[in-house]
Amino acid sequence: MDNDRPTATSSTEAATGFVDSDAAHELEMLREIVRMLPASVTVQDDQGDFLLVNDAAAIQFNASADQFNRPDPQSHFLVQALTHRRATALDLLQSGRSAVFEERVNSERDRRVFLTTHRPARIGDRSVLLSSATDVSRQKEMEEELFRRAYYDELTDLPTRRVIEKHVGDIIGHSGETSHFALAFLDIDNFKHINDYYGHSVGDALLVQFAKRLALDLRSTDMLSRISGDEFLLLLNPIQSQQEVAEYLELLVQRLRAPFFIDGSEIFASASIGVSLYPEHGRNYDALHQNADIAMYRVKNETKGAAVFFDSSMESEALTRMATEQSLRLAILDKRFCCAFQPKVDIRSLEIKGIEALVRLRNDDGVIQAPSTFINLAVELGLIDELTHLVLAEIMKSIDLIDETFGATATISINVAAKQAGNPEFMRAFARAIEETGCPTRFMVEVTEDAFVAKTHFQDDILPMFRALGVGISIDDFGVGYSSLSALADITADEIKIDRSFITDIHKRPRSQGILRAIESLSEALGMTVIAEGVETFEELAYLQAATKIRYAQGYYFSKPIFLEELQPQTHTSSDPRGASSARPAADARPAYSRAGGRGY
Repeated sequence: MDNDRPTATSSTEAATGFVDSDAAHELEMLREIVRMLPASVTVQDDQGDFLLVNDAAAIQFNASADQFNRPDPQSHFLVQALTHRRATALDLLQSGRSAVFEERVNSERDRRVFLTTHRPARIGDRSVLLSSATDVSRQKEMEEELFRRAYYDELTDLPTRRVIEKHVGDIIGHSGETSHFALAFLDIDNFKHINDYYGHSVGDALLVQFAKRLALDLRSTDMLSRISGDEFLLLLNPIQSQQEVAEYLELLVQRLRAPFFIDGSEIFASASIGVSLYPEHGRNYDALHQNADIAMYRVKNETKGAAVFFDSSMESEALTRMATEQSLRLAILDKRFCCAFQPKVDIRSLEIKGIEALVRLRNDDGVIQAPSTFINLAVELGLIDELTHLVLAEIMKSIDLIDETFGATATISINVAAKQAGNPEFMRAFARAIEETGCPTRFMVEVTEDAFVAKTHFQDDILPMFRALGVGISIDDFGVGYSSLSALADITADEIKIDRSFITDIHKRPRSQGILRAIESLSEALGMTVIAEGVETFEELAYLQAATKIRYAQGYYFSKPIFLEELQPQTHTSSDPRGASSARPAADARPAYSRAGGRGY
């Protein structure tokens, strides 16, 4: 071989006794073949010394062949790798067994993985270990990437649901009931609104920052997992007492309330947290997760932004919720919904301007249920779209009776949830359904103002569809939530309904009177009709008539929501529904239709 051939190869020649004059040519070919093999090949004797090192093996360990038996003490990674190889050779030659190992070679430049096969052999009178290795670094990178995608969340780099589920199962399996730990279910409050208003990129950034805050101060034995969109699971293990967990979570709640700064925006967020304890609240992962989930929903429905521990009383609530969910699904299948109608009245002439359709559910016993018992659940379960189409169908089924009762020119308002308003697919289908009624100009779509100010397609893409059909747009419950006068200036709607919280006892509340005048003036300047919601007393009506230019109102003073089947149809005239000529009703005088129907929504 060449003069610079590694000395380990020369040792092999002397040891094997293969070299003679007749085989010189064949041996030279064999040497070259072994030297140029793409796989790493080494041969070690029964002392662990290297007898042969080919070029690929030298590259694998980033060393020349003669350094394998005399490594530089300063090359710590090389010394460590070769020491391991020597120990492997001694073990396998002594036992006479073959083996396949993964070898990780960490140099100063990179980190590579080799799949190495070791096989003891007897050559002449010597025992040697033949070793060949293949670089599988790329394959391992792909495997690790696939593993991370399967078991780690791509956005936050947190473990997924299956990781924390297995970890909790392992803790219970290894330690049994001697373990004490807490499982906390966290859900970001109002995340959909944040996502809609600021955009999905900001929503993703918020999730990343939220995860980092949650992970602060966690012990190596704790685990944080992102299990779905805005939901996280936190394992606190081990724990000494419920009080210890409560104190930690209180600090966590306060930490999460600090503002998040993302893309120049100051965003406030919080989390509702439900907690279950092992073994008190469950003896397996499924029970603990379910009970923490139940506790979290208690927080969502009551206070938000707090932590609550599970207790047995919550189980009955969860069962009631499940029963309501089942009933709701069956009711939609069976079309057991009906509509009540509440008039919008001209407070100057007492003529009916329009009506609002309010959906009601008939349960299995025929009892009417108000929307507060099922609307939010329908939105959450994704059933609200079908329900809205059912309302439209009910209206058209009763259109003749509606015309007889309220007049053929009365507009008909249908409520659309904020989640629906931001969904172009649903809104296009709903617009087509209204067009197919043959009287689209009769309809008014009521949405809350956050549908306009959120970064959805409503203002630019959806609203023009309804405008083209002649469908009116009404802003419902204005004055609560995320409303502002500056936002109102950017909204192109036909009607604005001032929330009843501003109307209640308006004659006694100077500050509310000032706000009402401001909204009234701006709406008038923008060409929007103002409707006062929730008028219930003569004093409220008298104030609106005397101190404002507001023309229309809606509320119990005029009528509760009316079920048409309970109302005797009566001929509608353009005069006062009571037959009175006065523009201002007496305190005890109401329209005739006010005596029908049940409690409104």
